[in-house]
Amino acid sequence: MDGDARKNAPRKTGLILTGGGARAAYQVGVLKAIAEILPRRTRNPFPVICGTSAGAFNAVTLAVYAQSFRLGVQYLDKMWKNFTAHDIYRADALGVFLNSLRWLAGLILNGLGINKLNHVSLLDSSPLAELLDQALPSEKIQENIEAGVLHALSICASGYGTGQSVNFFQSAQGVQPWQRARRLGVATFIEAKHILASAAIPFIFPAVRINREYFGDGSMRQIAPVSPALHLGAARVLIIGTGQTDDKQPGRSKVDDYPSLAKIAGHALDSIFLDGLEVDIERLNRINKTIDLVTEEVRHHLNLRHIDVLHISPSQSLEKIAGRYAKQLPWPIRFLLSGVGAMRRNASNLVSYLLFEKEFCRALIDLGYQDAMNRKEEIMVFLAPSLIEDQLTRHHD
Repeated sequence: MDGDARKNAPRKTGLILTGGGARAAYQVGVLKAIAEILPRRTRNPFPVICGTSAGAFNAVTLAVYAQSFRLGVQYLDKMWKNFTAHDIYRADALGVFLNSLRWLAGLILNGLGINKLNHVSLLDSSPLAELLDQALPSEKIQENIEAGVLHALSICASGYGTGQSVNFFQSAQGVQPWQRARRLGVATFIEAKHILASAAIPFIFPAVRINREYFGDGSMRQIAPVSPALHLGAARVLIIGTGQTDDKQPGRSKVDDYPSLAKIAGHALDSIFLDGLEVDIERLNRINKTIDLVTEEVRHHLNLRHIDVLHISPSQSLEKIAGRYAKQLPWPIRFLLSGVGAMRRNASNLVSYLLFEKEFCRALIDLGYQDAMNRKEEIMVFLAPSLIEDQLTRHHD
């Protein structure tokens, strides 16, 4: 593409949906508000969609429904508002007991040097695998790409063998695979197994084999969460996170009690799901400030571009909200989590990732909706170029 063509090419808007287990219900509330803000018959305003972990499910759903953004969001809203833990993992007494027994046996056998038990994890995610097979017709993704209402979809997973962050992407012609330090993009047809792998929270859900390697949650080695959207052609990105940013966190205080296993696990999950995104956004903002100081001629010569970023994150602590609904988990899961101290009100961070119960999900959807509506004008300005592009596309159709 020559300079004039690149300058006049549409600036694609990317949507980045991060991980966070049950916390991803918050994203549905934000998307619900956006769907109301946009004109009723708007097609997909995000030509580039990137999802990780539970955000991968939301991302693929929007890609499947790219012909009608509102219908896709309505489908997500209905699904998340009626989720139960039983839809995501085995939460019945027998299932929890057998999986715990398998976990214990695996530890003992591995200690003896016998590696006979595979797929050992705290919880059995087979219900999620069945749900994905039934709920998402992945063949629609390619149909929407060919129809021009979707440019690219990316799902991130972490390879346990190579230690690489792998972005499986499906796109229109012209997008090339990429490789950077510890991360790469691989062209493929997105299927349920990619979502299942991306959402396989370490230790909690079993790893998933794709081709030659086992993969786990995409947030684990995702050192540059914004990068895939840029590789896929996005010039601006809307990011919907699942954790409060640093400036909203409470101050430091003295703590005398030794942290429970649940507290440590919740802290580790926060590090996996939240820290990389905040660092990447901070880095991108610094780069933008540097680029703004450079002349247009130099930008063109070095192929530099300013990336507009809009980040929407919870205005309230999702951990505290989870504490109010923790008792809605099935009793076998409550019993299992009580053993590591996760059912204490001040240690409900781990619970917030596993609380796939409708009352908690509905509370997060409501919070996401209100947070987005409070930034309605900002969102409208940010998405205005996407609306113009959609109108032009409809005119040519």
